[in-house]
Amino acid sequence: MRGLDVINRGFSGYNTKNALELLPQIFLPPSPANPRIEYLLVLLGANDACVPTPTTTQGVSIEEYKENLIKIVTHEHIRAHSPKILLITPPPLDEMQSFITDIQKGHKEPARKAAVSAQYSETVRQVAAEVPGALLVDLQKALMEKAISMTPDYDPSGPPLGYPEGRRGALEQLLPDGLHMSGEAYKVLFDIVKPHVSLPDDYYVYPDWRIMNPGKIVH
Repeated sequence: MRGLDVINRGFSGYNTKNALELLPQIFLPPSPANPRIEYLLVLLGANDACVPTPTTTQGVSIEEYKENLIKIVTHEHIRAHSPKILLITPPPLDEMQSFITDIQKGHKEPARKAAVSAQYSETVRQVAAEVPGALLVDLQKALMEKAISMTPDYDPSGPPLGYPEGRRGALEQLLPDGLHMSGEAYKVLFDIVKPHVSLPDDYYVYPDWRIMNPGKIVH
């Protein structure tokens, strides 16, 4: 609706440590040439949650992960914009499938584990509760609830979906490779972000096309 310019600063494979190092270059303070950021969505952690193995280098300890998240959302360049900050939990991990993907990539053991990933999502919840002005968008919870709703015979007394001792269920549709989200999963993210975003009544920054292309008045 042209009310907001949406800029995706996604960097494949980055963790919070990498993002924090580049933040001053990625997010400049507001200026005539650099519009103010209205909303900042932070979705980091799937790579931080990599477990230490001989073939992984992305993992960041959960303590450092929490510290990095706080530094990101309180950075002076971010504060200069006074944005509405939406802290998004990493999505759940389908470890059953992600391990297969890891093997295909040359790993000898799982690079990520569902239970560990869940701990990093819990850390985001903690940061959102501790940092004034930060709002939680619980993607991990929303996707798990969606997967359970799409798995009619899911047994809540058993292991969570995606855990190695359990089953994949509908996570197969939401996380095709076990890690990255499908279009259906991104729709879930859109739906839980949307309530936090509001547009002004006059959301057209530039004129409506009817004004740009006026028709003739016929009597």
